[in-house]
Amino acid sequence: MALTGIQIFKLLPKTNCKECGVPTCLAFAMNLASGKAELASCPYVSEEARAALSEASAPPIRPVAIGKGVRAAAAGGETVQYRHEKTFFNPTLLAAVVGSDMSEAQLATKLKTWNAFQYERVGLNLRPELVVVKDVNGKAEAFAKTAKTVAETSEFNVILMTEKADVMKAGVAACKFKRPLMYAATEANLAEFGALAKENDLPLAVKAASVEKLIPLTQKLTEMGLKDLVLDPGSRELKQAHQDQIAIRRAALKDGNRALGFPTIVFPCEMAGNLDVETIVAATFVAKYGGIVVLSDFAGESLFPLLLERLNIFTDPQRPMTVTEGIYEINNPNESSPVLVTTNFALTYFIVSGEIEASRVPSYLLIKNSEGLSVMTAWAAGKFAGDDVGMFVKKSGIADKVKGQEVIIPGYAAAIAGDMEEELPGWKITVGPREAAHLPAFLKSK
Repeated sequence: MALTGIQIFKLLPKTNCKECGVPTCLAFAMNLASGKAELASCPYVSEEARAALSEASAPPIRPVAIGKGVRAAAAGGETVQYRHEKTFFNPTLLAAVVGSDMSEAQLATKLKTWNAFQYERVGLNLRPELVVVKDVNGKAEAFAKTAKTVAETSEFNVILMTEKADVMKAGVAACKFKRPLMYAATEANLAEFGALAKENDLPLAVKAASVEKLIPLTQKLTEMGLKDLVLDPGSRELKQAHQDQIAIRRAALKDGNRALGFPTIVFPCEMAGNLDVETIVAATFVAKYGGIVVLSDFAGESLFPLLLERLNIFTDPQRPMTVTEGIYEINNPNESSPVLVTTNFALTYFIVSGEIEASRVPSYLLIKNSEGLSVMTAWAAGKFAGDDVGMFVKKSGIADKVKGQEVIIPGYAAAIAGDMEEELPGWKITVGPREAAHLPAFLKSK
């Protein structure tokens, strides 16, 4: 059971050193109890106290690491029911299914196609993470061969899907190095699957016929020493599955139910008859509250909107999305190309850079750090003032790349032109259009 703030305070060093970021040990204890701080922030806590506080400092939903390599990720680790309360941490992992009876040629083609689904957005590489290898015919050798191919020839990590212990053992042996998720332990195979997961230090999914029936299964597995569990309440009808996801999250966060304090896995591929409907169902569980969402296939028209939804939901609402300050070259600019400057708010950057790219005019775009604010907001807040922008242009190194000394500023920041001219003697400050959509015509006219 989680400790209260006062109970935690009694175990802290009570130095009020402020090194944890708050003024007193009592305040830190209260933050720790409410999930707003981490025990590692206290540099002076004793090992005895650390052991006693481990339960209180752990997230109510355990983070479970799945996979190895470039697409390794974690599910769970959440501390709030609603995103606006704080933030969500570990984005929903997206998976698609291949059968153990798939031919080598078909599998190779499928993996090549899926590997190519990578999208750059606001400086991030958006891509799915997992492939479910589904036991189709109970043949351990075919199952292991498919799992091995996925693990060795693609970036994807693996979910091994079978309820037969001998088939699962073969799959684990084939791709253990990729830390696959074993799916799924049930009441019938709990002991065998639990022992196999513990022996190989692998995460294990647990499946039951309802949320209530999950509890004794997870309790038995945790008593065996297993900690990395993933929950499947077994519901395959949309309304019930949605209710189950909410119930599991509430039980873990609001009621402190450790038996349900694990990420979940949901199967839109088993709730719909085609990929279009699957995508709609999957979108539901990206929002609430699937840790892993399994589709029957990956296709660009389905995957891209899900990745964007995931990006929006799992972006910290209290921290604007930004791009790195610096010089961005668009359309292969040269020493005669125009120079534009704007803020580092990610949406501003992508809109402006997109319009410049569409104009086909080779250009340099200078991005100034404005703490993630848009042009008007940054100017009003003093984060995009003329002297600061002028100093940034001077120090950016753009003068070494172009012959002319002219910089184009956003129309909404026209008021900074005078201060920029004082900071940049000899430079011409040109006020550009207010709307990015007018940039192509503006640049072509120059």
